[in-house]
Amino acid sequence: MTKTIYTNGMIYTLDASHPKVETVVVENGRIVDVGSHKEMILQWGRAETNIIDLQGKMATPGLIDSHLHLSGVAFNFLDLDLCGVTSKREMLDKVREKAMTLSPGKWLIGMGWDENLFEDQSTIPTIAELDYVAPHCAVFLKRICHHAFLVNSKALEMSGYHSAIKVPMGGSVVLDPNKKPTGLLLESASNLITASIPEKTYDELIYGLEQAMKHAVKNGLTSVHTNDPLYLGGLNQTYKMYDQLINQESKGLRCNLLIDYPFLNQLKERGMYTGYGNERLQIGAIKMFADGALGRRTALLSEPYYDAPGEFGEAMHDQATLYEMVKEVRNHMMPIAMHTIGDQALENILEILEQLPKVKHRDRLIHLSVIRKDLIQRLADPSRIADIQPRFVVSDYPWVKERLGEKREANLYAWKTLLSSGVLCAGGSDAPVEPVNPLLGIHASITRREPSQSNGGWNENEKISMMDAIKLFTIGGAYATNEEHLKGTITRGKLADMTVYSNDLFSMENPDDLLQTKVEMTIIDGEVNAL
Repeated sequence: MTKTIYTNGMIYTLDASHPKVETVVVENGRIVDVGSHKEMILQWGRAETNIIDLQGKMATPGLIDSHLHLSGVAFNFLDLDLCGVTSKREMLDKVREKAMTLSPGKWLIGMGWDENLFEDQSTIPTIAELDYVAPHCAVFLKRICHHAFLVNSKALEMSGYHSAIKVPMGGSVVLDPNKKPTGLLLESASNLITASIPEKTYDELIYGLEQAMKHAVKNGLTSVHTNDPLYLGGLNQTYKMYDQLINQESKGLRCNLLIDYPFLNQLKERGMYTGYGNERLQIGAIKMFADGALGRRTALLSEPYYDAPGEFGEAMHDQATLYEMVKEVRNHMMPIAMHTIGDQALENILEILEQLPKVKHRDRLIHLSVIRKDLIQRLADPSRIADIQPRFVVSDYPWVKERLGEKREANLYAWKTLLSSGVLCAGGSDAPVEPVNPLLGIHASITRREPSQSNGGWNENEKISMMDAIKLFTIGGAYATNEEHLKGTITRGKLADMTVYSNDLFSMENPDDLLQTKVEMTIIDGEVNAL
């Protein structure tokens, strides 16, 4: 196969043996050499060699998103996208417009609403308001966190809801003073509705997933760790879709599939395990939930919520049940990927992990929004990795301070403390909860504020450097899947994955210049993917 030489660049390798080079030589999807332009052209330049001039642009190892839901991004291409809506009126207008395109009895599915973005301080839509704008179709709207949902009366009717219905454990139907539904459902109560929503066709899902993958590559991502079976029709169909797009149609993006706990036995039946697959598509860890979210006070805390003194949040499972679930995963010699937002949820899962044997692959503790200092050293274990989402700082402040109070603010999104304490960390977006664009995650890591704000950042002692932020989305992502020998740095023998930028991130005087930075090239397996 013809060699390709990427040259005349500012290439930051993140490899201490050669931190910055001008040229990278690739062949058969691997890096075969790095060095100066003169040396590499002299040694490898031939008439048949493909030479690509980077024109002085900056490059890094290929960016990796350690936790997102490509299925959710796919649905944004298929359903009503409510991300970024800034008022109740705008939200209702979008629902009305979508409803006008649907015939009676159809389902109107939307996602991405976040009342914390409502600039006019308006409340979330009521069931009566949703009935008014969409009287003829069933409305089901997922909050951006996927822990809260809004429905109209038609949705309740078509789902067979009644006042004596049994609500799934860990969920609740919010009622008004007259014991009537307000339209708001929390956590697993959404199952009452989703069971009645017609599934999308295979062709619809595969189209949306392909668009989501293209969107990720356009934003500079070369690898993602994605959790989808609950949204793509189960394990078998999820794997079939990814296999079709990646292994059969060569769509480019590398995907590590986190598999939800209910599909564990199916994995075993299919002979699948963590690491099963190839360098393009692999089975990852087993995804589980220890608690909920801070927005709706369902994240499990060790002390009560500051703005709700009698509430501690909710454990998704009692401790004995959670232990048995993790033990079952261990019996399959697989790692867990545990959703843990509250500090008590983290303590609970650490106690369980410390009672069970370690496995080959690292356990992932996802989100870690609230973390006490006494838990950090228990996290600083090479068999564990903190799977963090830096953009949560942007989305959750300032309202998150109301949940915990100033006394516990130091425990919020303590990324610098984690890193300086020796905790392995990987960076992700949790898209579609946050935007796919990893540069926004990097910006949040180093500024801890909204791009439009000029303050010093929230809990600014936890700001990290540009280098550490980039490492979250490169080396960190490689560690999360035990692939540090394959990716994360630009090193001879590793996969030829790189991201090329319009600006040099390390020479920026103003971090907001990140917001004008474009991805010039996304290189996967040594080939430039179309943006």
